[in-house]
Amino acid sequence: MTKTGDNDKTGQTGATGEAPNPARAEPDFESPQDYEALIRLIHDRYDGMSRTYQRISTYLTQNPNDVAVLSVNAIAQRCEIHASSFVRFAQYLGYRGFKELQGLFQKRLATTAPGFEARVRVLEEELSARTDRSEAGFLRDLIIRDIAALQEMLTDITAEQLARAADLLEAADTVYLVGQMRSAPVVDLVRYVLTMLGRRTVLLDPGGGLATHMARTLRPGDVLFAVSFRFYAKEVVNIVEEAGKAGIPVIAISDSTLSPLAKSAAVLFAVPEHEYTFSRSLAAPMCLAQALMTVLASRLQKNAAPRIPTVTAAN
Repeated sequence: MTKTGDNDKTGQTGATGEAPNPARAEPDFESPQDYEALIRLIHDRYDGMSRTYQRISTYLTQNPNDVAVLSVNAIAQRCEIHASSFVRFAQYLGYRGFKELQGLFQKRLATTAPGFEARVRVLEEELSARTDRSEAGFLRDLIIRDIAALQEMLTDITAEQLARAADLLEAADTVYLVGQMRSAPVVDLVRYVLTMLGRRTVLLDPGGGLATHMARTLRPGDVLFAVSFRFYAKEVVNIVEEAGKAGIPVIAISDSTLSPLAKSAAVLFAVPEHEYTFSRSLAAPMCLAQALMTVLASRLQKNAAPRIPTVTAAN
């Protein structure tokens, strides 16, 4: 396995080195003392980071619970980046070493999801102990990962986000939908539910190369609902950016707060993907999309137990 390092050689540290590096330059800012401030700092400095530091930033923001419970060596192995780069990254942000930075993630986990660490360890043990390579074994693996992703959404998605997205959808004249490749099933589900609820929707279908041109019909009062995951479809990113510049509210489902959709989004739902493998699942984003549609249906029908009209009915 090839592990990359960072080109910014401010001094060498060991793979687990937590001692401060006397050769490194002192940062011109105070290191954040809470998780939220740290994430803001990473966002502010992201564009000016080296490629390795950007990869580290993406992992940290996508996997805060893993960062809290895993060793720096285990995290580095997952990223295929040398552990010393994580130490230098922490120092770059003003910390003495990675353990000090990691403490903010541990504090977040202890306060927002008590008991989560034990659940994570159980799931990790189940996956690492897997010896069954049968068809049922693949199913079991996927279900275990989906359970972890769904549990994380309970702590990461806030009531305020759901309410804000529902406000925008309820007030929209027309909801434009865009999602390509693996994201397409999510927007197809949203289009189906919105249509059955009697809402005007436009699917920005990539067929015929017209999606970008169709997006130019967005008007004040409309909303763009966008879904995109790594590796982000270029046309989707461009449409979202243009909508943001035009002042059109964007509701986005993506995999990271560092996603290219984030800067233009009025509401961003970050649903991290922990494994970039063939078995990446849509269970979490589909569940989130269904939840949003249920919230909207409840408002429109003024019913705490809303129902979606069926396309066909028995005679």
